[in-house]
Amino acid sequence: MQDPTEDPRSEDVPGHEIDHPGLTDDMARPPDHGESSYRGSGRLQGRRALITGGDSGIGRAVAISFAREGADVAISYLPEEQHDAEETRRWIEEAGRKAVLVPGDIQDEAWCAELVANSIDALGGLDVLVNNAAYQMSLDSSIESLTTDQLERTYRTNVFALFWITKAALPHLQRGATIVNSASIQASDPSPHLIDYASTKAAIVNITQNLGQALAERGIRVNAVAPGPIWTPLIPATLDEEKVEGFGGQTPLERVGQPAELAPAYVYLASDDSSYVTGEVLGVTGGRLL
Repeated sequence: MQDPTEDPRSEDVPGHEIDHPGLTDDMARPPDHGESSYRGSGRLQGRRALITGGDSGIGRAVAISFAREGADVAISYLPEEQHDAEETRRWIEEAGRKAVLVPGDIQDEAWCAELVANSIDALGGLDVLVNNAAYQMSLDSSIESLTTDQLERTYRTNVFALFWITKAALPHLQRGATIVNSASIQASDPSPHLIDYASTKAAIVNITQNLGQALAERGIRVNAVAPGPIWTPLIPATLDEEKVEGFGGQTPLERVGQPAELAPAYVYLASDDSSYVTGEVLGVTGGRLL
């Protein structure tokens, strides 16, 4: 039995910065993706999943858990994250499942359609879509330092790509298929230095609730996971050293979360365990309220 306030992997998060978009090996303390802890029970046996941003962080943890639950997995990621993607592929294949790597930039609408097509060709179909990829960059102040370029990049990556990928995937999803989006505690408790990122996450909550209703009659469920502060490469790659130091300590559990602690929420929403759940947002926030 684990005391939820204690996690040796996440105590005393060291303040440091790494180059964007951030590689796992560059982090001062590696995250826990469930490599040694996640145990599957066949809840996704035979299903085919596409996970955007599946190379590292939450995406890697979800990929590992899906594979150990019996799913074949395609992951999308930026080409410069190839090293992390190869490591994720290794864990998927160690679970005895097929791994498909599809590098590219989801800011491009045409590429989003190609991503879905390539994944379906390689997997033989699609049953689970996880819209997880995101762009975040901390601002020096609030809106005054937000450039149009950053605003557009954040929305194209976090919101537009979700629309494009979901639209491309829908004709291929059968009854019983699931879509799981990555929202955030930032949707309901925004930080001023993340105004663009936080607003995209609020949009994702709304989109999830909307699609949950719109696709119900087609037998396709749409839900979201809202992480709190989670230790991933995105944190030291987008926040300054002072903000990284002690990251997560403001939660009621007084610590940062690990990607492995998110994976069961994605498995639940992707599997038949949540067959009567759609349009919902499941918070995994260390006690912060949505």
